[in-house]
Amino acid sequence: MPLATVHLVRHGEVHNPEGVLYGRLPEFHLSELGRRMADQMAAHFEKRRSDGANIVYLAASPLVRAQETAQPLGTALGLPVHTEERILEAENRFEGMSRVKSRLRNPRYWPLLTNPFRPSWGEPYSRQVERVMAAVQFARTRALELGAGVDGPVEAVLVSHQLPIWVTRLAAEHRRLWHDPRQRECTLTSVTSLDFSGSDITRVRYEEPCADLLPGAANIPGA
Repeated sequence: MPLATVHLVRHGEVHNPEGVLYGRLPEFHLSELGRRMADQMAAHFEKRRSDGANIVYLAASPLVRAQETAQPLGTALGLPVHTEERILEAENRFEGMSRVKSRLRNPRYWPLLTNPFRPSWGEPYSRQVERVMAAVQFARTRALELGAGVDGPVEAVLVSHQLPIWVTRLAAEHRRLWHDPRQRECTLTSVTSLDFSGSDITRVRYEEPCADLLPGAANIPGA
């Protein structure tokens, strides 16, 4: 069976001094620290390639923070950055708000909290998994096409967002999709890797190439 890996990379720190839940809002750029994270993440994959990895395909969510995270990687690997709509951030009814936790004490928002399992305040977890998995399978297939004739497994990188990556990992590990957002293992510029044999996921791996840059980083979830 053809072997492949699809790496799901979360974007770097965003410049967001007001603490806005930015979701799908445009023009939320990487901060200076976020750009350092993107450069360091690119160096991680450049080393991976120098160690023999066949990284042949790169795509990113259309949101600017994902595109800016992907650009140094594209430069380092000599790959174009394709735009992949299916790995976009999740929809969220609280998008654009700051200090969301304090707002939840207002009864006007309580109807949005009736079903944390779906969740009732945004795009269903199952729908996020469906679209991201479709993008992952497309990237796997495209990597196999681009890497035809090379020795060993091929690899693709998709730059996305915390919640879509996390629920996709939960699905890949056959775990329930509803969860406590505080328990997500998906830090800024982390790498969640899905190993495939044919179209089947055989292993899920996780690493943090920018762990040294995380202390003090602003980590406002997009959804």
